[in-house]
This record gives sequence, C-alpha cells and structure tokens, in this order.
Amino acid sequence: MTLMHGIGKNRFVVFGRAGMDMFADPIGTKSEHAESFRADLGGSSANICAGLCKLGSASALVTSVSDDAVGRFCLNRLAHYGVDTAYIKKVGGEYRMSLAVYESCMEDFQNVIYRNGAVDFQVTPEDVDRVDYSSFGALITAGTVFAAEPSRGATFRAFEIARAAGLPVLFDIDYRPYSWPSPQVAAEVLSRAGEEADMIVGNDEEFGFMAGGLEKGLDKARELALRPGRVVIYKKGSEGAVTFADGEEIKTGIFPVTAVKPNGAGDSFMAGLLAALADGRDMRDSVLRGSACASIVVSKAGCAPAMPTTAELETFLASHPGPTDS
Repeated sequence: MTLMHGIGKNRFVVFGRAGMDMFADPIGTKSEHAESFRADLGGSSANICAGLCKLGSASALVTSVSDDAVGRFCLNRLAHYGVDTAYIKKVGGEYRMSLAVYESCMEDFQNVIYRNGAVDFQVTPEDVDRVDYSSFGALITAGTVFAAEPSRGATFRAFEIARAAGLPVLFDIDYRPYSWPSPQVAAEVLSRAGEEADMIVGNDEEFGFMAGGLEKGLDKARELALRPGRVVIYKKGSEGAVTFADGEEIKTGIFPVTAVKPNGAGDSFMAGLLAALADGRDMRDSVLRGSACASIVVSKAGCAPAMPTTAELETFLASHPGPTDS
C-alpha cells in the first residue's frame, strides 16, 4: 500500500502516550499564582488521536494507562473525543500517567512535566501483536515511545507488522530530552525510526539533533527524502515549513495569530495534515491546513480541547487573511 493510499483510508492506529494536562485558569494566569486549574486530555499521541477524530478521521490509541483514577480520567476523555480505546492496557502498581502542568501565557511560559514511572513505556510486544492492523490504513507514532523499554522494542515490532500488513508508517520525531537516558541513545534510536518511516515530520531542532547539529538539519531532511515515496516535512516555526515529496521542495508559511501558549501545535499540525490528505487534498493545501490547525491550538487554552473541528477550521480559514509568504 502506498503512503497516500494508506492515509486515504482515513483510519489511523496511533502509538504513544496519553496523559493529563492541567492548565491554569483563566488565560494569562501564571501557574504559581493560579487558584484553579482546568484538566483535560494530554500527551502527544493522544492529542493527535483527538485532533484526527475532531476532523472526521478515525483513530485508535495503543498505549498503557495506570489502573487508577487518573488513568480512568484519560480513558474517559479519549472516549469523549471519539478515540478507539480497545488497544489500551491498564497497568497496576506504581506506574503513573504523564502529567503536564502549564499556563496560557507566552511570557516566561512554564510547562512542568511529571514523568516518573511513566506507564506508557509499559507497552509490550504482546500488546502490539493483538492489534488488528488490517482495519487501519496507516500507523502513526510519536518519538516518545522509543525513549525506554519495553515500548521501544514493541513499537519497532509494530513497524514490522504494519509493513507486512501493507500499512505505511508515519513518524513524528517529537524529541523530549527529559524522557531519554542520553542524547546519544536518542539520536541513534530516532534515526533508526526515521529510516524505517514512510513519512517523517519534525522541526528544525529535531532534524538538527538527528544530524548532529542544527545547521545540518535541513540537509538531513533532504537526505531522508531521497527514498522514493517518502514524504519529509521540515518545520521551521514562525518561518513555516519545507515539505519534500516526489522530488519537490514545497515551501509554505504560517497563519499568524495571537498565541496564548506554544504547546500542542505539532500535534494539531499532524492531525490537520493527515485529515486533509485523507480528504484528497494536495500536499501544499494539506500542509497549510495543518499549519492552520496549529495556529488555532496555540490561540486557545489546553491541547486536546483546543483542537479544531472541521467546521471550526473552515471558519478560521474563511476569516483569516491567509498564510505568510514562505
């Protein structure tokens, strides 16, 4: 199955973490001065799943959650957004959900991550073996799954099974240094994941990290794109993105907004990009729709709750003056 054929099925199996987000309320309140926090779904892969469902795609999350109130909260929120939770395992003991505590305030933005005994690393080869890959069109993973065992080996096994089933593999680099034992291990493992993927999405720092220097990131993206049929998207923040596909370099801008936080943009970009490609839109338009989704998310509180529906995306595009020049 080709990359675009798989995406076109509009049914995605997603590997990676779910977690709880707690964000200071109201917008503009610093965490240390907050008297109340809102809670919702978080975690990069869970956010991608929620974003896809809100845009009319189908997604199932493969992960582990703690067998406690916080794990059940995350399961309930995933169900609220329409995510298939059939492949999520509950784990007892001292393993815990990821927790992010942040604020909707760009000045001196703080995002405090609690990842001690992270339960999502407990996905095993047996867990990935029970997934019905034939019911999906593509596999998505965020790079956090590769930071520790057993989820690292289990996800590489899922890559093998997906390829055997004809599913393309979509890889969001999503490098989080705090999750890894060392930068050297991260560079080696993430590079392997990139080599095995059919679509790679990352920012300039992430490609630079994989290449051994920020100044080498763009060349690394070009190198990875040399494999026939592979798509590589190199995001440059406020400068837009460069997409390498079918021998082309497609440059696109961003949709400027008044941001209230920086996080969640990459997850929303991925969801918007894939939903647009699944809808039959061309690569340039799809990347721009992903960029619009990212802008919507950073202009609102929270991550999963800020992901736009199709109607909200269309309203944004109709009212916004348009993207910057790339």
